[in-house]
Amino acid sequence: MSIKLYNTLSKGIEEIKTIRENEVSMYHCGPTVYDYLHIGNMRTYLFSDILRRTFEFSGYKVNQVINITDVGHIVDDADEGEDKIEKSAIKNNKTAKEIANFFIDVFFNDLKKLNIETKKTQFPRATDNIQEQIKMIQKLESEGHAYKISDGVYFDISTFPEYGKLGNIDLKGLQAGHRVVLNEEKRTPYDFALWKFSQADEKRQQEWDSPWGVGFPGWHIECSAMAQKYLGNTFDIHTGGIDHIPSHHNNEIAQSECANHVPLANIWMHGAFLNWKDRKMSKSDGSFITISDLEKNNVSPLSYRYFILQTRYRQPIFFEFSDIQASQTAYYRLKNRIKDILKNNQDVNEENIENKITEIIENDLDTPNLLAYLWELVNTEIINKEIIQKFDSILGLKLLEQDIIPEGVLKLKEERDLARTEKNFTKSDELRNKIQDLGYDVLDNADMSEIVKK
Repeated sequence: MSIKLYNTLSKGIEEIKTIRENEVSMYHCGPTVYDYLHIGNMRTYLFSDILRRTFEFSGYKVNQVINITDVGHIVDDADEGEDKIEKSAIKNNKTAKEIANFFIDVFFNDLKKLNIETKKTQFPRATDNIQEQIKMIQKLESEGHAYKISDGVYFDISTFPEYGKLGNIDLKGLQAGHRVVLNEEKRTPYDFALWKFSQADEKRQQEWDSPWGVGFPGWHIECSAMAQKYLGNTFDIHTGGIDHIPSHHNNEIAQSECANHVPLANIWMHGAFLNWKDRKMSKSDGSFITISDLEKNNVSPLSYRYFILQTRYRQPIFFEFSDIQASQTAYYRLKNRIKDILKNNQDVNEENIENKITEIIENDLDTPNLLAYLWELVNTEIINKEIIQKFDSILGLKLLEQDIIPEGVLKLKEERDLARTEKNFTKSDELRNKIQDLGYDVLDNADMSEIVKK
């Protein structure tokens, strides 16, 4: 068996052959830490977590890097406007470093809630790698790929004929003014900033000396420089959201391959969006919800993880809040079924089941079918603790962790079950409310009820 993944660059499923045998190197575009990440953003990191877990399940050593953008991400993709970190600092009357540190802490807390492993992953910050970025820009300039104008140093995309090869981007087909703003100093409209100068009439909180003048790095050069530093000139897999394809990832490819004369990554993978059924989830208009918002509405982060895993990473998700709540019911029901089955020892063919798990997940991270297979085994009671551990090493749902329900809550459950049997629905509802007031939910089936912690 071998891992097969969809490569955005080749537009097809490929059998993975890593640079080093039994090792895989992967770089994931991380957060710009100027605001809370919404649950659509967090889907990207669940995707990278499943990717890492799949390789580890298949016996690979994983070298994983997720960058932290704490400077240089301009509000507009055309390199015009304000730096998102600086803008957030001014708005909140904080320093840029305070803003970055606060939202980095929130990010790591959300990762922990979602059971996304971080101990073995490197999280380099852009501000800690300024000299590496300057060095790469110097290399590009010395080889004729970069030039200086009044507001910064730019990459000349005409020097890279393959620009746009990721996703077959047609520059001529892009609407003028959508991604770029006409700048008469640029050699071509789609040239992008490698280094931006601080404006004479402003004092930035984050700026550095450079061979071209005081300023700060562009967003794209950060990823290229840090990927090279931590993974080498060429590595196995680069991931991000589909919104990174047209600009950010094509810019990374252009500057990295011009500087190093080798491919940046062999496989490019992109996760699809998660949006409301009737609108986009967006920070700009405030129509987003965070992991903390889910918790305030009595939805656990792991229930959200279950919800996401029901759809393949390349497929968009359109949802209402009730959809995640329904997934929570299914998730708790799964855990309780597992708990009941494991009370008795089950005789199962672990080798056959493990082979089936491997076949499913190595087929381009097919988590929906993996969940379906788990439910099939649970419904037929063909499971044991070791099998559940194998599933959970990939799914990361903490399936064997069970909440301890207080005796008082269990007694209320027994009273309510009796009331339901006697069709005393008024009393049944009153007891449900009492249970909920104590911080627990009641899940009713046709002939039984289950108690789960909110």
